[in-house]
Amino acid sequence: MISIDGSFGEGGGQILRTALSLSLSTGTPFRIENIRAGRQQPGLLRQHLTAVLAASEIGGAHVEGAVLGSTNLAFTPQTVRTGEFRFAVGTAGSGTLVFQTILPALMRATATSWVVIEGGTHNFAAPPFDFLERAFLPLICRMGPKVSVKLERYGFYPAGGGRFVAQIEPCPALTPIQLGVRAQIRSKRVRAIVANLARRIAEREIEKVVSMLSCPPECLFIEETRNSPGPGNIVFIEVLSDEVTEVFSSFGRLGVAAEKVGDEVARQAREYLASRAAVAEHLADQLLLPMALARAGSFTATKLSMHARTNLEVISKFLPVRFQVRPSEGYSTVELTGA
Repeated sequence: MISIDGSFGEGGGQILRTALSLSLSTGTPFRIENIRAGRQQPGLLRQHLTAVLAASEIGGAHVEGAVLGSTNLAFTPQTVRTGEFRFAVGTAGSGTLVFQTILPALMRATATSWVVIEGGTHNFAAPPFDFLERAFLPLICRMGPKVSVKLERYGFYPAGGGRFVAQIEPCPALTPIQLGVRAQIRSKRVRAIVANLARRIAEREIEKVVSMLSCPPECLFIEETRNSPGPGNIVFIEVLSDEVTEVFSSFGRLGVAAEKVGDEVARQAREYLASRAAVAEHLADQLLLPMALARAGSFTATKLSMHARTNLEVISKFLPVRFQVRPSEGYSTVELTGA
């Protein structure tokens, strides 16, 4: 059984989620202590507990310590199951992170699965549904599995209550991806969403983005929706090149001007556009695990965060793989050099 100290590196929930994903994928049991020790409220919160229970159901696992607030957990998986699943976070906790926890095992399973997830779909410090759909999953599909997702209801913090469905058609082995220096940018798309809020908020956000980036009128979109249990606001910038679609976002929140929200997302996009990297830091972090399961691959990234470097340490505990990070001017190349 692998032992993991959940306080090392960035000390957050990703250590647990990566361990759950790889335990299911490899059949390797693990024990983790000091879960989320680096966070203000340590231990399992609702979204982390939901990820544990989801992984347990899919893997027929024996679990010790799966209770709210627990800082220690033991997880022993059995055979991965396929079929129809429904998981509810019960709060505004991120449903997309729960989905990413179980996806690696299901996309290498023996039959198609259908998953319904209820909870937060657009959360701070978690990939929003649009990032999952537009940036992450297209690259996963290039590796072999067919994964489609559909948003049925928005779930913004703090109300939550969102819902999305996914279909995963697995493949027996993943095809490695190679993402070198980014190809020419083909287009940019700016979209602001206001749920149960005034349209003018989105207009001000987009006006700010346009003042900082070159975006023609036909690439600007506002979506007003009542399909959300509570209010919410997010603005996206999608940057499309030949091989990758990157998605940057910033959330509206109380006490923060719409112009500030627009400024935040525009700065993220400008940093990416100024580099030659194929992916930005968040997508880089999320590609490490599927690349390790494929046992080969490489990509260029604007930078590797502490989150990503912590992820590399967890991966190395489960798989005999070796990553090399080579800095270049304006970007870094991440390559799996040995398996």
